[in-house]
Amino acid sequence: MTVLVAAQQTETPDTLPSRQARLAYRGGQVGSTAGVAPGFVQGNLAILPAEYAGAFHRFCQLNPKPCPIIGMSDVGSPHIPALGADLDIRTDVPRYRVWRDGEVVDEPTDVTKHWRDDLVTFVLGCSFSFEEALLDEGMPIRHIEQNVRVPMYRTNIACGEAGPFAGPMVVSMRPFKPADAIRAVQITSRYPAVHGAPVHLGHPHLIGIKDLAKPDYGDPVPVADDEIPVFWACGVTPQSVINAARLPFAITHSPGLMLVTDLKNRNMAVI
Repeated sequence: MTVLVAAQQTETPDTLPSRQARLAYRGGQVGSTAGVAPGFVQGNLAILPAEYAGAFHRFCQLNPKPCPIIGMSDVGSPHIPALGADLDIRTDVPRYRVWRDGEVVDEPTDVTKHWRDDLVTFVLGCSFSFEEALLDEGMPIRHIEQNVRVPMYRTNIACGEAGPFAGPMVVSMRPFKPADAIRAVQITSRYPAVHGAPVHLGHPHLIGIKDLAKPDYGDPVPVADDEIPVFWACGVTPQSVINAARLPFAITHSPGLMLVTDLKNRNMAVI
């Protein structure tokens, strides 16, 4: 896959590939962020009115696999300096989803006109971070090879409930040969802040997935006869929960089109 921005030998705030990616999206560029700004952490977004922030924070604590918090804004602020000095939540994602009463009503590339002074932004870890570690081990990532969005599925795995937030876990899927699947478990276990080890291997029907060719989010990818599907908890889970809760208002990223931060993937590893 063509990378949006080439890595620099000497990185300054103005030459960071992550910042260059954000500037491109701020300027209107749209596309999957898989493989963009190698080495830098990407995040899922859940932007909620402050009255729901406490319950959602508790929901994330109860469900750390799909909802590992890596950043959180002050009320009303579109900035999270710890994730990027110039980062603007309103403009720096390729595409957003605006939700009203649990339904998507708009999918803009800029949410400035939807912004409110009572909003709190949660940034959740993304599996694109551990994909870098898999690629470093020479393991193929099918959706990157095919330049499509990772396939994601709603499951029958119930999340822990907090206030209005309840519903099924969403998972992302990557096919591997059995030996590589075992290695993938070992590698991704080192990255709990970006979903960690898989939640299921093989037999998608056991977690409520009827047809791998029909993902609920993202794009389908082929699974060869000598491969098994491997499923990781996914940061799109809040979108399933927002839908189930019929939340009056929320903003999220469009699945597969993430926020690129200035955090480094290598710092997400625990061992």
